[in-house]
Amino acid sequence: MGKAGQPGQHSEWKVTEPVELMNFLITNMPEKSRNNVKSILTHGQVQVERATVTQYNFLLQPGQVVRVNWSLIRDEKGKKGIKIVFEDQEIIVIDKPPGLLSIATDKEKIKTAYHYLTDHVRQKASSSRIFIVHRLDRDTSGLMLFAKSEQSKLAMQEAWRNMVIERAYLALVQGRIKEESGTIRSWLKENKNQVMYSESIPGDGREAVTHFRVIRSSAKYSLLEVRLETGRKNQIRVHLQDIGHSIIGDRKYGSALNPIGRLGLHAHILSFLHPASGRLLRFETEIPGKFHQLFR
Repeated sequence: MGKAGQPGQHSEWKVTEPVELMNFLITNMPEKSRNNVKSILTHGQVQVERATVTQYNFLLQPGQVVRVNWSLIRDEKGKKGIKIVFEDQEIIVIDKPPGLLSIATDKEKIKTAYHYLTDHVRQKASSSRIFIVHRLDRDTSGLMLFAKSEQSKLAMQEAWRNMVIERAYLALVQGRIKEESGTIRSWLKENKNQVMYSESIPGDGREAVTHFRVIRSSAKYSLLEVRLETGRKNQIRVHLQDIGHSIIGDRKYGSALNPIGRLGLHAHILSFLHPASGRLLRFETEIPGKFHQLFR
């Protein structure tokens, strides 16, 4: 008998007789096509007794519990996991891993958060779509919002500054920052190499305002919480370079160090008004483990 979780959680069933896993799933999920079930298995979303199983003909035994995890989507190689933090009829909030594109580029069409989430919603209904509300840089991890209808997408984008109540990042930077907190203001422009840079003359570029406070520091590194008053391209990365504390792993904006093997930037907090209900939603992730290791 099935026990369905809330959207973004899981469903599970107890096995009553010997049966192959593929057939068991088809029986217990009659609303899904055979290809949908294959995709769920291939993406590593099925567990038997808490162990992930991708083998179609795996033989189940009576008493075992089979679980389908709806909050984890994996790419074809199973290396980059997207965690679904929240999902309802209108929106999806994910925790994006570093190294994964938000949307397609000229060079990469498939390995993107947009592609994986489209595949996810189409497991439930083949006509389903998702819509980009905002983006994270490829090497930035953390909270990202997608809409499941064009109406919700437009509602969020057109009133973004009013609907987003709180948005914070964690930035791991080079050097010890003397001030406990501060504000960086400049006007950002982009050069012909698509690198953003700051101008100090008001109006010469797009105004950008970044607030920061120090969470932890050592002689070599500082961990900051960064909050955006504006949302310009590469804003945090440029502003932290401006004050002489480039983000770890950010060669594009002045970093010569990469002791954690990734960019030290993570979208940590996202709070906004739901585009349909108006309800305030707030999501917060843990500090990535690699960020901690430099302070041990």
